[in-house]
Amino acid sequence: MSAILRHATSAARQASAVRAFSASAAARKDLVQDLYLREIKAYKPAAKDAHVGVVKKFTLPPSPATPKLPTDLASDLAAYDASEPTSADAAPAAQASSNAADEPTGGAEGFLVFLEQDLPKPVHHH
Repeated sequence: MSAILRHATSAARQASAVRAFSASAAARKDLVQDLYLREIKAYKPAAKDAHVGVVKKFTLPPSPATPKLPTDLASDLAAYDASEPTSADAAPAAQASSNAADEPTGGAEGFLVFLEQDLPKPVHHH
């Protein structure tokens, strides 16, 4: 039992020594706090007219020129009305008639057909 008591007392002495060491560390001054306080005390605010020479006067940008309409607008509109309308589906339809049936047509339908096609089987060379 005395061995246990000796071990307990030595552990208590070590704990008190550690506590004394940590308590003395808390009493030390904080270096970061000292630096911070020194910089705060050394701070001098800028003068009241510090913006002079830095800020420029605002000037409005020049106003844009108004667009001009063509002089022969009536003839341009008549030429547009007389022209034949073009459709995005007309060109792929013409190509589809000349192409083979296995090639997809353009547009969304053609893309979906392309995706649904079976992949060709790879040829193994022995």
